[in-house]
Amino acid sequence: MGSLITSVLPAPHLHPIVRVRRLVWKLALATLVLMAVGSATRVMNAGLACPDWPLCYGQLVPRQQMNLQVFLEWFHRLDAALIGLMALWLCVLGTWYRQKLPRWLPWAALGALLLVLVQGLLGGLTVTQLLRFDIVTAHLGTALLFFCSVLMIGTGLLPYQATGTVGKLPWLSLLAAVLVYGQSLLGGLVASRWAAHQCFGLAELCQVMNSHIIGVVPPTLVTLGVVLMAWRTPALHLHLRQLANGAGICLVVQILLGVATFRLRLQVEPLTVAHQAVGAMLLGTLVCFSVLAWRDRISSRQWSESLPSSLG
Repeated sequence: MGSLITSVLPAPHLHPIVRVRRLVWKLALATLVLMAVGSATRVMNAGLACPDWPLCYGQLVPRQQMNLQVFLEWFHRLDAALIGLMALWLCVLGTWYRQKLPRWLPWAALGALLLVLVQGLLGGLTVTQLLRFDIVTAHLGTALLFFCSVLMIGTGLLPYQATGTVGKLPWLSLLAAVLVYGQSLLGGLVASRWAAHQCFGLAELCQVMNSHIIGVVPPTLVTLGVVLMAWRTPALHLHLRQLANGAGICLVVQILLGVATFRLRLQVEPLTVAHQAVGAMLLGTLVCFSVLAWRDRISSRQWSESLPSSLG
């Protein structure tokens, strides 16, 4: 009975790093859900289901107007507001415990909060500017940047013992993450301009859609390079191997979802939502891999430089 109570009640003796890290992982999960709900809002044509902003029909909870489309847009805003409060709390914790946390954390938390503010502004403009495609694409791009920044903070707080075997993996994984981010922006542009529907129905904007299809090649090849190099690297840290495997799985699933979505001409909404969600997961996995790989590279270099020259 005592052990059950202990597991339920919060542990006041937790180190500040553990507290902050737990908050960051919850924040990352909430952001992933936010992006999935945002994708569902778009494919269900619910982007303007709440015609005003930041309220919905002038209310916090529009009970009389509530339907599936209104609920999606309303829940999207609710999740965004919760993320904003969590990001603010992260800044408070980072400042309060700054003596017990890495020096970079308060600044990283502040940067994440600024991204949330920009994201909120873009969310408002998305509604007031009637889903203008460039604002919608920037809205997605900022959300992905915030998601990456949160994952970088969480991964930077993980306990990690460098092995000094990463070689060129930090550079390769960073390149893969940048390419996947760029491909995600292209996908957001296709979605915000409804380029696939325009191309299938009216043979218009096919160039935009084709750029996304052709753009799959570079990030796919580089990500596969990360996975293969991780498999071939001896004594690589277990966390890096697991992340490489996760990136490979996400890549395969993402390609299959993309092919299915294209073949079905975007008629199955859950496939479109899953396509964007898995893309974000792939990006997040590569970001976590890159952070740990760079930590490994920097730590091993500092260790080697600290050796006496006679042992060089």
